[in-house]
Amino acid sequence: MSHKSVGAQFYNDVLSYFDKAAAFTTFDEGLLNQIKVCNSVYKFYFPLEINGKIEVFEGIRVQHSHHTTPTKGGIRYSEMVDEEEVKALATLMTFKCAAVDVPFGGAKGGIKVKPSTLTVSQLERLTRRYTTELIKKNMIGPAVDVPAPDYGSGSREMAWIVDTYATFKFDDINALGCVTGKPVAQGGIAGRTEATGQGIFFGIREAMSHADDMQELGLTPGLEGKRVIVQGLGNVGFYAAKFCSEGGAIITGIAEYEGGIYNENGLDVEEVFKHRKASGSILNFPGAKNFERSSELLEMDCDVLIPAALENQITAENAPRIKAKIIGEGANGPVSKDAEDILNKRGIMIIPDLFLNAGGVTVSYFEWLKNLSHVNFGRLEKRFQEMQARQLINGVEKMTGRSMDAKEKKILIQGGGEIDYVRSGLEETMIYAYNEIREIKKANKKIEDLRTAAFVSGINKLGVAYQSLGIFP
Repeated sequence: MSHKSVGAQFYNDVLSYFDKAAAFTTFDEGLLNQIKVCNSVYKFYFPLEINGKIEVFEGIRVQHSHHTTPTKGGIRYSEMVDEEEVKALATLMTFKCAAVDVPFGGAKGGIKVKPSTLTVSQLERLTRRYTTELIKKNMIGPAVDVPAPDYGSGSREMAWIVDTYATFKFDDINALGCVTGKPVAQGGIAGRTEATGQGIFFGIREAMSHADDMQELGLTPGLEGKRVIVQGLGNVGFYAAKFCSEGGAIITGIAEYEGGIYNENGLDVEEVFKHRKASGSILNFPGAKNFERSSELLEMDCDVLIPAALENQITAENAPRIKAKIIGEGANGPVSKDAEDILNKRGIMIIPDLFLNAGGVTVSYFEWLKNLSHVNFGRLEKRFQEMQARQLINGVEKMTGRSMDAKEKKILIQGGGEIDYVRSGLEETMIYAYNEIREIKKANKKIEDLRTAAFVSGINKLGVAYQSLGIFP
């Protein structure tokens, strides 16, 4: 199947999920159609001189929903970028933001390029030119559309984008808010790098805390001692595996495009990462069994499977062989619709992407708020909190006549810094959102899966937003 058809299938799957969920709402058909469609699709072409030759690159930016602004979504750098895929991702972003109560409309962008074929200087010129094209059409800005990193891009590219925007919009006091995922020194926020992976951990941990749900799967509550396989050791997969491991899970398998490794006694995620960086491959990690095809790891026996690579990794072809009891979608669209139908019938719990990997956009929201407020989180509160804690401890010591250990006192007195507020906010967001989705599923016995419940939640929130604008009855 060509990537073009894969992208189209992905988009069709997203629309099918929407239609399935819309049947559980009471909104007018016209309103549902407005919620469903992509509002703006901007595709453009621009030339760049590369190694003495003029090459023409394709760029795209899709804004799915303007029920609230700005719109929000990452920019992919990949030779596989196509319009249908970007539309699917933009649509998912709308419902992802709605699921975790982040006040953004969904968007997505991409540049059709293989980053590894360009030098850093060439990538910079490519990024700045793409940004310029968005500025020309007023499709970027802190109150308009706020991009972020995605597959193939990172904080470096976001720094180039904000610098380009600020050059054109030199009088915009909130220019730093035109993009998120920036380096901390250039307006970014502590905790953004690991946010998506940490959010995945919080989401899976919360899902596994419900004893009645776990009993139906034949599992005991909690992550402790559970066998986890992760596909993808990029930013998302690495941090998801790292935090799950620190939470008591056993990472038995890790898959990447070059193959997979497995050890039933567990893998040290950080050591695997170091091994791959040194050797260029996760294969031949000491004590682990090699698998030539990474897809084989998806079918190994485990409690939790986290596909954190690309879309359509679990299809109708391999779904019957999946042995995991829980699939936590770290990537966008890793389970095809046909595969989901099979997995649901088999009683496998799927924690959907539009909830589970929303940690990135949640912390991006915090970064955007920081940029608009022009003050770091914790700067105003930290010392005041420490003073209050110190006074309380002094009072307790005076009343009891007992002095606390200095190390213990230091821990209790320490005020919160930016990273503490970010992680606390992310944890609260993921816990609240999961339980909101779960309650929708519990309240309507005809809703059989969490994905449909998450879409119902999003449709309800968007429907109310459009009605409040007076556009629809």
